[in-house]
Amino acid sequence: MTRAVRIAPSILAADFSKLGDELKAVEAAGADLIHIDVMDGHFVPNLTIGPSVVAALRPHSARPFDVHLMIAPVDPLIPAFVKAGADIITVHPEAGPHVHRTLQLIRQSGKKAGLSLNPGTPVDVVDPVLGDLDLILVMTVNPGFGGQSMIASQLDKVRALRKRIDASGRTIALEVDGGVTADNAAQVIAAGADVLVAGTATFAGGPGAYARNIARLRGGA
Repeated sequence: MTRAVRIAPSILAADFSKLGDELKAVEAAGADLIHIDVMDGHFVPNLTIGPSVVAALRPHSARPFDVHLMIAPVDPLIPAFVKAGADIITVHPEAGPHVHRTLQLIRQSGKKAGLSLNPGTPVDVVDPVLGDLDLILVMTVNPGFGGQSMIASQLDKVRALRKRIDASGRTIALEVDGGVTADNAAQVIAAGADVLVAGTATFAGGPGAYARNIARLRGGA
């Protein structure tokens, strides 16, 4: 079955001095989603942005905001990101004691709910909550920093999740984040992913290169 592939540029690799312009540029270049990495310096070893920045960026793009919360505890901050304009909120099962409650909180807020699996997180963590998911994110690097090389063994996890999603009959996006480039995008797509997060591979070369970068990722070539 041929699946439409969506590209979600990660603003972690954008020029932070002009983020609004960067969002407009990648949207014009064909981005399907805007991926926003939120890190707290505790759950992951880096500190990025908070809900006020998401709110400030919201008027600059009509694309869905795909907000990946790498924070713990995560539940207290979900309402702030809902208010800021997130469309999809993805959390980690390790970021709170009751992942089902967390996913319910996101969905009851009218947003799509995602679950992210780190390289050391087993596939079967999704099984009890599959019915509460709109997206599964497979981290193909250990989260915390952009520009890392993909851990190729994680593509087995993508394949296993694709089988689970297809068998469930549910419409659940399967997203991959970490070291995705034009050179390995075809492998990632073949493994079953239908959303590719790409930071460096999107933003390399400046705005004049964004459309070509995105087209190469989408084509997997």
